[in-house]
Amino acid sequence: METPQSTFEAFATHAVTNQVPPLDVYDLWATDAPLREAVQRGGGGWAETTIAAYGKLAGGELLEAGRIANENKPKFKPFDRFGHRIDAVEFHPAYHELMQVAIKHGVPNFAWRHADQPGAHVARMALSFLHNQADAGTSCPLTMTYACVPALRHQPDLAAAWLPRITAPQYDARSVPAWDKPGNTIGMGMTEKQGGSDVRANATRAWPLETRGPGQLYRLIGHKWFYSAPMCDAHLVLAQSDAGVSCFLVPRFAPDGNRNAVAIQRLKDKLGDWSNASAEVEFQNAVGWMVGEEGRGVATILEMVALTRQDCMIGSASIMRRALVGAIHHARWRKTFGKFLIDQPLMKNVLADLALESEAHTALTTRIAHAVDASARDPAQAAFARIGTAVGKYWVCKRAPAFINEAQECLGGNGYIEEAPLARLYRQAPLNSIWEGSGNIQCLDVLRAAGREPDSRAALFAELAAARGGHPALDAEIKYLKTCMDDTDTLDLRARRITERLALALQAAILVRAGSRPVADAFCETRLAGNHGAAFGTLPAHAPLDVLIERAFPA
Repeated sequence: METPQSTFEAFATHAVTNQVPPLDVYDLWATDAPLREAVQRGGGGWAETTIAAYGKLAGGELLEAGRIANENKPKFKPFDRFGHRIDAVEFHPAYHELMQVAIKHGVPNFAWRHADQPGAHVARMALSFLHNQADAGTSCPLTMTYACVPALRHQPDLAAAWLPRITAPQYDARSVPAWDKPGNTIGMGMTEKQGGSDVRANATRAWPLETRGPGQLYRLIGHKWFYSAPMCDAHLVLAQSDAGVSCFLVPRFAPDGNRNAVAIQRLKDKLGDWSNASAEVEFQNAVGWMVGEEGRGVATILEMVALTRQDCMIGSASIMRRALVGAIHHARWRKTFGKFLIDQPLMKNVLADLALESEAHTALTTRIAHAVDASARDPAQAAFARIGTAVGKYWVCKRAPAFINEAQECLGGNGYIEEAPLARLYRQAPLNSIWEGSGNIQCLDVLRAAGREPDSRAALFAELAAARGGHPALDAEIKYLKTCMDDTDTLDLRARRITERLALALQAAILVRAGSRPVADAFCETRLAGNHGAAFGTLPAHAPLDVLIERAFPA
């Protein structure tokens, strides 16, 4: 019997083999053919140099910053060490790094800084798509800062003072008045305990300090159940004034330079979105400027909501993309039963199916961004953006949890531990289907747009008709959808099924027109013609599995 030569050898029970190398650095833009092609189709290709540079950052140093920021949640600091009330939220430096780099490279401001260039919102969508894969939490204040611009333009004097800072490429985390900073971030506060999505039930009240009307200062008393990113320089909120629900811009510091009377009660203990803070607050005679017409606050802030809903799509499509890349990378390195996982036929089917789904979500998300971009120049595109955003927000966000769970399963137990990024993605996955109006709200909005706004319905079917003849299953689906929506009996009851089929038809139409026949045919055959099971990994044997995987993440 041999005697071990050292203590180390005596306890060296195994060697580490067949473990997958970490995917800590990769170029998010260069490896994403579906996104690059979609941006070109949407008219944002002129910004490729800017987007490509951010793809390297988001897939490099920002991936690590995102990990650290999520491992170190924000902390509520109600008082300073002397006992003064400060209502501060303390973030890890990694959070500030993410914010600084994102704002410098245009994630919230690129579209507005290049507003005269067609395709600017598509390019901004791509930047957000890349950033969100590094960290989804910071995308919340970045999105609201981007989306507030149309709402603030309802009040020209406020817009003139605030928008130069909101669209500036500078991030300033100091707790000082907004006007003392080179750049500002903006949040939103609509939801109250008793109302949820029913913002007309809001109880917060607003009274004029002196003169009543748009642009004037009001004092607000009430509460907000979800106050997103409480350390933003100002928030757009809804409150009841004499004429009904109105919109207000509530700064963190009052015009006299003192801290505004917005008292943070606590931070939400959220399922995911850990790098970002969401709060409950009380307005204790907080001051804010009325934005837009009194009593028209819902209509005013809905212009912001329309863009944040677009960004919900971007957020969900992007984290599905990140999960897909993780699954493919794992399968290329991990061996089982004598083969690499990616060479096992059933695993290849799963990965190809996920890749097909991801490409469809990317295509639809980019198409909506193109419609938003063209809205100011083309009423038909504005009408399509109106209904298409609701369709896409419902479907793309709804698919994220199941998609990411399937990607986790590709990694087995390794996909369930927090050290792997997929656990964080899975906790993040349900957020976007809930935020900015949950599924039922989106589906009823689709029906409302189709029923009350003929231009929206016409634009929707014009988009589908442009792909007619591309696949028999798509042609049949377009015919069915017209009949289905003309039948107004039990329409509300069928709203989810109608919206789902509209989303699939739109994705099919976009892929058909994109020109990649293997991708379009596989999508139409499986998602429209029914040659697909309830789970991922049920593509038919003749599907172009290798093509789909290689397009998704080249070897």
